[in-house]
Amino acid sequence: MKAIVGALLLGAALTGTASAAPVPATGANAILPIAEFGRRPFMAQPRISPDGTKIVVQMSRSGKGFLGIIDLEKPGSAPDFFLATNEFRDLGDRDVIAWRWVGNDDVVVTMRSREDVYGQRADIWRLAAYNLKTKQLTPLAWDGATGDASSILHIDHDKGKILLARMSNAYGTEMWQRYEVVLVDVHTGKFEVVQRPNPVVDDWIADGNGVIRAAVGNNEDSGKQRLMYRSGPNEQLHTVANSADPTFTEGQIVPRVFLDEPDMVLALSNKDGYRKLYKVNMKTMTVGAPVFERPGYDIEGGVITNFERNKLIGVSVEETGDREYWFDPDWKLIQRNMDERFGAGNAHIVSRDRKDERLIFHVGSPSQPGAFYLYDTRKGSLALVGYVHPTFKDATLNPMSTVVYTARDGIKIPAVVTMPRHRPGEKNLPVVVLVHGGPFGVRQKEEFGAFPWHQALAEQGYVVIEPNYRGSGGYGKQFVLLGRRPDGYGNRMQDDLNDAVAWFAKDGTIDAKRACIMGWSYGGYATARGAQRDPDVWRCAIAGAGVYDFPMMTAWDTRNLGKFNAKFQATAANPEDISPARHVNGKWAPILIVAGLRDQRIPIEQPHTLVSRLKAAGKVEDQDFRYVEQKQGTHNLPYEDVAAQWLEEANAWLAKWNPAYLPGERKAAAAEPAGTAARGR
Repeated sequence: MKAIVGALLLGAALTGTASAAPVPATGANAILPIAEFGRRPFMAQPRISPDGTKIVVQMSRSGKGFLGIIDLEKPGSAPDFFLATNEFRDLGDRDVIAWRWVGNDDVVVTMRSREDVYGQRADIWRLAAYNLKTKQLTPLAWDGATGDASSILHIDHDKGKILLARMSNAYGTEMWQRYEVVLVDVHTGKFEVVQRPNPVVDDWIADGNGVIRAAVGNNEDSGKQRLMYRSGPNEQLHTVANSADPTFTEGQIVPRVFLDEPDMVLALSNKDGYRKLYKVNMKTMTVGAPVFERPGYDIEGGVITNFERNKLIGVSVEETGDREYWFDPDWKLIQRNMDERFGAGNAHIVSRDRKDERLIFHVGSPSQPGAFYLYDTRKGSLALVGYVHPTFKDATLNPMSTVVYTARDGIKIPAVVTMPRHRPGEKNLPVVVLVHGGPFGVRQKEEFGAFPWHQALAEQGYVVIEPNYRGSGGYGKQFVLLGRRPDGYGNRMQDDLNDAVAWFAKDGTIDAKRACIMGWSYGGYATARGAQRDPDVWRCAIAGAGVYDFPMMTAWDTRNLGKFNAKFQATAANPEDISPARHVNGKWAPILIVAGLRDQRIPIEQPHTLVSRLKAAGKVEDQDFRYVEQKQGTHNLPYEDVAAQWLEEANAWLAKWNPAYLPGERKAAAAEPAGTAARGR
């Protein structure tokens, strides 16, 4: 680490192309095709090896993902690709969703497959290790595993072993959903049991030395969360807390970092209204003064530790965007220099080697997908690893900002606003209110993001407003509870969306008569509720993967998630009152309904019910509503063709009911879609 300080204090030049802003392949001054924003990242999740000599990273080619190794000791050499990472579409397909180093020659990948289990579709989770020397992929503890064998509790890089929590069939069918803990050799796949399953434990927690120190169990019916703890490996776990949080704001204490002090851990708690980082004595459950807090914001779990996981070095906080706060003076200096070079909040550490000599940063403003750069502290150099997006590269697209508006009852609502870059200075623009999912505990921030729908719509000429309506996360416990009140879901939360239109129309930024609403998951519900409840506010609605009949959904959730967890969503006294599918006879705003046939979270019966009832009420298809069922679609819109279809259908519906440009309004030239060469980079 001292090498970092020396390089920066001496003013060593940061080499490479860090300050360059390459023109995207489709042309910076043209309107980019909306389908381009559905493209999968060109580069994602780079992870550097402990010795800093190699990077494992996902890269895409022709819309498909592959996992490869970049050898930093051989500059200019082609990546060694060894595994496809595409999400499954059919039974038996496997998808690679995460990867990490174990030592310097093995990459452990998390794989998921969808299987037919007694006539029901189920997701199966497994681990496999790829050895760079033998080029072999070794299954890890698959023998006897049932649903999940993928939860890594600890990595011993020196011995090439992992501590793995997995479900096993060795204890009878009634214990299939409980986890045992096994110690696995990643070179051979052989394992030994170090902790048998416990009927009241759902998750085991290990300290930085690989010792199981705590366990958490959740009762699906009562909602009680049991926390068990022990001071060391020779003691028995005993219960130190067992309570329910009916507010669903995660108020219970769960250890995040085990410190090198007897019984002391770092944990997050919202006991004082905002989630703060505390030092906690686990033996007595005594909570000390806050170690770190950020007034006005919750700490959402971004606790940054040293390599050994026993010392706090920083905290990541979601404010208007991501920001890191460092306790270590060396890291403070690194962040200050990065902020000075790239702008405050534009450079974020994503991976580092064991000695903190080689660091991977993501660099990009909220209006840029950005790129990954390798900072070598020994040389004081910065080199491009690769761009996130294959077409946009480092181009700056539509500008973003956070604006706080006032709802009709006086509540302050933060909103992320994306302005169309091709219409600077224009007034009374069309608007799309884009509603985030969740709804509780989730929020939007200033970022390009993995799903840049806001950028896609702004590029076509719309102002995009993303309200963090009451119930959204990050702004303290009371703000979440405002949404959980009986008048929140489907009512006050909807008012917040309507009030955004009125607020931004006051100064002429938007035309309130040219407003549409759009969203996915909870956002899909809020969109349909808006079309049904407030058709005079919205010229059109675009709903994806939404819940439309809450009594039906609650019954499904109760069967699959338990009685307590089924209460997470709608909090209205009478769920029928806020269910759009139960109120189809009145006036509706024209609505596009999109659903994935393979959606594992929202059953396909939800859109089917809404569509059938709209038809029964006399609504005309392709006029009052349009239904698009994506045969390969899941809840996560994983594929380029599926994501592109969602955006193209949305754009067509907007063009029909709320065109971005009226006759006589000047429109920038449209760019041609990226060709084969660009898609293959």
